[in-house]
Amino acid sequence: MKLVDEAEITVTAGNGGNGCIGFRREKFIPLGGPDGGDGGDGGDVWLQADENLNTLVDFRHQKQFRAQRGENGMGQQRYGKAGEDTTVVVPVGTVVINVDTDEAIGDLTTHGERLLVAKGGQGGLGNMHFKSSINRSPRRATPGSDGEQRLLKLELKLLADVGLLGFPNAGKSTFIRAVSAATPKVADYPFTTLYPNLGVVSVEPGRSFVIADIPGLIEGAADGAGLGSLFLRHVQRTRLLLHLVDIAPMSYEGMGGAEGGVEVAPAEQVRAIEHELRKYDPAMLAKPRWLVLNKADLMFEDEAQERAQEIVAELGWTQPWFLVSAIGREGTWPIMLAVQSFFDSLRMDAADAADAAESKPAQGSDAA
Repeated sequence: MKLVDEAEITVTAGNGGNGCIGFRREKFIPLGGPDGGDGGDGGDVWLQADENLNTLVDFRHQKQFRAQRGENGMGQQRYGKAGEDTTVVVPVGTVVINVDTDEAIGDLTTHGERLLVAKGGQGGLGNMHFKSSINRSPRRATPGSDGEQRLLKLELKLLADVGLLGFPNAGKSTFIRAVSAATPKVADYPFTTLYPNLGVVSVEPGRSFVIADIPGLIEGAADGAGLGSLFLRHVQRTRLLLHLVDIAPMSYEGMGGAEGGVEVAPAEQVRAIEHELRKYDPAMLAKPRWLVLNKADLMFEDEAQERAQEIVAELGWTQPWFLVSAIGREGTWPIMLAVQSFFDSLRMDAADAADAAESKPAQGSDAA
């Protein structure tokens, strides 16, 4: 199933029930007074994250969600029943945006997390609330208020640990095939990846991480060019980026405004994508990003090593870098081991920080 990562839905909370105008009527009790009850509150609309879902495709067919209306109040001081809530299940990683205000309402990042997106209307007051010394028989009640209605935009951001970046045909899909059980389409033409792919890399039992392959980026991606602009959001949540680059210059249609394509050197590919990341979200450049020089199988080993050294020197690259052949699965597994070690060290640092915070004496306490 292809990933559907955007959808718009309309949520409508239930209206509150109306208050009742009623009077007590019992034998031997004349002029019993007002006894109209209140209306019930309308139901709310909630979104709930579910880790068993991985797409928003269901919202292509159902776009309207409505909670139940509250019942009207009744005589004998009987209150109307509150309307039942409606819960809409969405994938973990869903960002909820109010279309009218363009405001982010919430971000559902954990299984079972709930978000109130439309509040039900309040039930109206019955006439028993309006009795006074000068108005013994009030014929007044209030209607229930309307429930909230919102047009929401749902955006799914994949919760992957590692994100793959690169130009079209840099070998990202081949790479994720080599290191995981994911089977994205691979072909010798650009933009074979039309939607993100997720793969789980299992180093050993109990030690694994999720890697995401997004469509290739080209110049102008942050402004909507190509396909990658639709999916850049998916690498925002990742903790590590692997930047795949073909060690040989490649020709891309539309680069630099040239017809028939223009040859782009590996270092230029890296700088072009860095520029797009900076335009889309500068914080993405602050993430750890390792350089993976791919397609070493196209050259002799010594020539590939020399070419890789030249690219790294030209970029002034200071972070880890690797030379691999994704199609031959040469050099890919050492990267996965290094990635797992990177995440292990992050967990250890977080645990040490938590232990230090717990052992730190409370502020204002007496020194031992």
